Amino acid sequence: MVGERAAGPRERWVDVDGPVHYVDFGGPADGPLLVCVHGLGASHTTWWALAPLLTARARVLALDLAGFGRTPVGARRADVGSNTRLLAGFLGAVAGGAPALLAGNSMGGMISVLQAAADPGSVAGLVLLSPALPIPRLRPPDATILGIFTGMTLPGVGAAALARRRARYSAAELVEQALLRTTVDPRRVPAEALAAMVALSAERAAPGRDLAGDAAMVAATRSVLGTLTRPGRLAAAVAAVTAPTLLVHGRRDRLVPVAAARRAAARRPDWRVEVLDDCGHLPQLEAADRTAALINGWLDGPGAVAAALAVGFADPAGAPGGIMDGVVSGAKVVGPEG
Repeated sequence: MVGERAAGPRERWVDVDGPVHYVDFGGPADGPLLVCVHGLGASHTTWWALAPLLTARARVLALDLAGFGRTPVGARRADVGSNTRLLAGFLGAVAGGAPALLAGNSMGGMISVLQAAADPGSVAGLVLLSPALPIPRLRPPDATILGIFTGMTLPGVGAAALARRRARYSAAELVEQALLRTTVDPRRVPAEALAAMVALSAERAAPGRDLAGDAAMVAATRSVLGTLTRPGRLAAAVAAVTAPTLLVHGRRDRLVPVAAARRAAARRPDWRVEVLDDCGHLPQLEAADRTAALINGWLDGPGAVAAALAVGFADPAGAPGGIMDGVVSGAKVVGPEG
């Protein structure tokens, strides 16, 4: 692209029935708009390594869903359906009615598929990274992982467990434990991305924010597991997607087994499905270079039509609640005055 490039990354806010936080990583002003949707318990920081590798050709935004990152739940809810509606409102605000490319990881992949099926005109193309899609009954997730998430759904147990872990471990230790569950080798996560994740984890542990975050995590976990346990609606959404789709899955994913990707490939032979052998649940962090190469290659091939349709970024004016836009410097938010 030869158009003017936006400086980035920048912290931004938009109103979708309440404040929604997102990061504008920059990219060509006349390039396709790529909106990144994080997974369960994650935030915009999960895109810290991948997004800069895509800004040569796309305008890349990463939002925080309700109850995650810096987006408060407010009067909204944190379940899959509610956050799908939030994504729809976000797309309307930042794309101005034009279709956008969606990149979704894990729960974010599930939400992206549901959005593409519900409103095909809003989604030009899908990039799904280890998405939470229907899992074959004989290929369940890792037993330890399944036990953790099942425990989260029990009344009174999930929130209490989160509070105990937060009291016992530092923000850095909590992030390390999460990466041990979701990657093959946490040392592959770039230092800058790790720093951003730790800083946000510490920020969310502040009194007053911790309880709201715990409630959102429990609600979202129940919703994701419920959707996967009764997958009829999600399977119908997979079948209904009309947008060109790239699916990248880690072969050593302990949360969503690679069998889910193989099942999707069998049902949607028109999708391009790539499996990364030595990778877990977070290709965007653990294998950012390889993932970016697959995405860029797809945009040059089957996704080229989608990229052409997704040109258009409607810059929302102002910020709710008096929050100003700010430049992101490492893991720190720097306001307009520096």
